[in-house]
Amino acid sequence: MQTHQKKIMTKTMTTNSQKPRITASLLASCGIACLLLMGGSLAPAAAQTPVQTLHPWLASAPRLAQQTHFTNLQDGAKIETPFLLTFGLTGMGIAPITKAQGKTGHHHLLINRDLPLDFNQPLPFNEQYVHFGKGQMETVLKLQPGEYTLRLVLADHRHVPNFVYSKPLKITVMKFNENVKPDTLSQPGISQRVVGSGDNKNEAREGSPVQVLFHASKLNVSHQALQEPGTGHFRLSVTPEGGGA
Repeated sequence: MQTHQKKIMTKTMTTNSQKPRITASLLASCGIACLLLMGGSLAPAAAQTPVQTLHPWLASAPRLAQQTHFTNLQDGAKIETPFLLTFGLTGMGIAPITKAQGKTGHHHLLINRDLPLDFNQPLPFNEQYVHFGKGQMETVLKLQPGEYTLRLVLADHRHVPNFVYSKPLKITVMKFNENVKPDTLSQPGISQRVVGSGDNKNEAREGSPVQVLFHASKLNVSHQALQEPGTGHFRLSVTPEGGGA
């Protein structure tokens, strides 16, 4: 396994004792969309569940609702294009279309389309069904002015939906800026966002879970087991500010 990594910004959360520092990196080579932290450590599995031995850099899948969402766009938004649209995912992993991998999928952007009536059939390929089979977590919208309905659907390596999808968003494109180059809207790298339960967004009350959301820009994400060239998976490090384990 390759060990080179790219460090990103550090965020903190507050517990009753030490303040752990959360750092994420993308390792070149299980797209983990988010993890649950409890009291500064990984949330333990139920006592009745057999403990599976994992590599120190791998984490068990979080017990979260399986759903996709847009991370930077709300229903009713009015935007100008080109617009960098970013995707979020919980309860599942991201993987390219190389081969089958359990509990993973890749994103599809539906534009002015309802959910498919038959979830046993592959999604079509056209301008209203945009596929992200390399493991992408973002795209640039180039829509002309008008009203649109957007929805995300996750599908497997055969492009067959797996009942993981987002709520529809209705947006209005107010203007298309011809002088904006889509490639300039993002740079290769990763970022993280801590969703806590405290007074501040990146803090948690004692005993409350903290959700850490990861994002990769211009980088493809894959399940570690696939070992797909040109992709990576997330690594999360939690270090108490006062030192120690």
